[in-house]
Amino acid sequence: MKKNIQGVQSIAPMEGDKKPLDPVQEEYEKGKEALEKGELAEAAVLFHNVLMAHEEKGDENGVANACNQLGHVCLKRQDFKKALDNYKRAWEICDKGDDPMSLLALQKQFVLVYCGLKQYDKAVDTCLDLLDQYSGNNDPAGGVATLEQLAEVYVEQGETEKAADSYRTIASIHANFSHKNIAKGFQDKADKLQAAG
Repeated sequence: MKKNIQGVQSIAPMEGDKKPLDPVQEEYEKGKEALEKGELAEAAVLFHNVLMAHEEKGDENGVANACNQLGHVCLKRQDFKKALDNYKRAWEICDKGDDPMSLLALQKQFVLVYCGLKQYDKAVDTCLDLLDQYSGNNDPAGGVATLEQLAEVYVEQGETEKAADSYRTIASIHANFSHKNIAKGFQDKADKLQAAG
């Protein structure tokens, strides 16, 4: 006797199994969608409402998440001062809650904000702090991404020699992992910058 067996891909939750989202969480998700679509005004309103709801409840994690998202909206609007204010508020909560992963993510945002504000020294300092953390965590991929961002900050700042050094460091890291083509690409970037500078 042959039994029909349902394929794994056809298994889906039953209609009654889906819990409706909390209204505040639903608004948060709609805000993220609006932000992704570039509908910044709508995203700002939604995240502001979420922030107010979390403040009323005294939910600090919710406040931090809403502030982080509002920071993203302000960054896309190139309102760097407000972005910094929102990210700093999220930072205070994450720092108090001892949340190193969120702090790391926020530091990356600070680099973008400081560049937007043309506060290049702060952007460089933040990148160097990130590099220390990635090195301490033995995370070469995070270190390389940060070095690339650091090189871009140096280029914006007009420090082509320092940018070239950053690209050379990236090239040597890739060479250590036998990524010859990638290493050559970064070495070429360094050489072009040095030739132009």
